[in-house]
Amino acid sequence: MPARRDVRRSLTAAALDLFLAQGFDETTVDQIAEAAGVARRTFFRHFKVKEDAIFPDHDAMLREIVAHLEAASPLVPPLTAVTEAALMVLGTYAADPETSVKRYEVTRRVPSLREHEIAATSRYQRAFAAFLNERDGAAEPRRLRHEVIAAAVVTTHNHVLRAWLRGGGTGDVQDRLSEALSGILEGLEPWLDDRDRPRDGEDDVLVVVARRDTPLWKIAQEIEAARG
Repeated sequence: MPARRDVRRSLTAAALDLFLAQGFDETTVDQIAEAAGVARRTFFRHFKVKEDAIFPDHDAMLREIVAHLEAASPLVPPLTAVTEAALMVLGTYAADPETSVKRYEVTRRVPSLREHEIAATSRYQRAFAAFLNERDGAAEPRRLRHEVIAAAVVTTHNHVLRAWLRGGGTGDVQDRLSEALSGILEGLEPWLDDRDRPRDGEDDVLVVVARRDTPLWKIAQEIEAARG
């Protein structure tokens, strides 16, 4: 597998350099393969079209994100799990700043590539909203709130990422995103959790009876069911 990843990296590096040097439309798959030192058929073992050569593997990343969210403990606040997932996505860019900066420059020059990336990242938004619906209930108006929160997380991620890329990919971008999301979600959290606050004249008291050996996650589920 390391050898396969090395070939993919070589193809990506070659594609980006050629796109920046001579233009996207002017660059052929044969030129990319030659610059990477591999055969044309090798290119197509890794990528379907030349556009795919410059983007992170969003399909694999999305699977990791969904698995992360599905495995999140009921004791972890939903917004925390979504924030962790957003940082995971950002990590794919932060792991290779030089490539990420070149990719950003190419997508700025080629509108079709920019649209390709926007479409790819929108799938994370759908995954975040689906997770919140599953964890917090999918009835209106909560469903709308989850869509807004998922959109806010993705928008914040993209804003921080682009600012970092415009700055040359220097500094700790994940710290920047954590700080930005903390501020955004702090404002949204009361909106998400408004059903949990007592109404006028109500006492916010909940009693749960459980066996001593009941797992904490099971108790958390019982509490969520009782509050619903």
